[in-house]
Amino acid sequence: MYQHLDVQGQPLPYAVGKVVCVGRSYQDHAAELNNPVPSQPLLFIKPASSLTGLNVPLLLPKGLGAVHHELEVALLIGRRLCHAEPGHTLDAIVGVGLALDLTLRDVQDELKAKGHPWERAKAFDGSCPVSPFVEPDMIGHLQQLDFSLQVNGQPRQAGNTAQMMWPIGKLLAEMSRCFTLNPGDIVLTGTPQGVAELKPQDQLDMQLNGQYRFSAQVAG
Repeated sequence: MYQHLDVQGQPLPYAVGKVVCVGRSYQDHAAELNNPVPSQPLLFIKPASSLTGLNVPLLLPKGLGAVHHELEVALLIGRRLCHAEPGHTLDAIVGVGLALDLTLRDVQDELKAKGHPWERAKAFDGSCPVSPFVEPDMIGHLQQLDFSLQVNGQPRQAGNTAQMMWPIGKLLAEMSRCFTLNPGDIVLTGTPQGVAELKPQDQLDMQLNGQYRFSAQVAG
């Protein structure tokens, strides 16, 4: 069962909650999928059952088409946020890590074409592998974080949180106006360009701000 961990692998004292995600937070990713750029954050939720650690093989659904990786900076929330102001949200962040928003791309394309919600493509069990978390004061300015993904030694995705369309404080405030963020919730902040299909036995190597490295493997 998934449990929030720090970079030393020690359990963190937060109950596992929901995952709140933002789509098209990076313009280059919206462009690569030919999606329009939204005028406000495009929000959706993954349930707690979507969470899994990077220390176990990643299980891809079978028979549902391509599964794409979307690397994102993940924020662990430690204080309740409800209708918060942007200047009061950053103190609620108690952990920073990386996550993969695994997406059934063929399923999502079909759902979008019909104007249907995305949950079938985004919220399946194991669709949110997440790294251990780093304390915010150990990682530098949240709006200047480099992050990257290699698959089988080849670069796939690279971004910096400075490229986000909405600053983190404003994004958390907007989320908190739609639904309360509780301690133990995780916020995914969006993905840069370079999303692509994962294959069985792929080896994934991720870096966060040049300081922390995480790895995972897709099940065979």
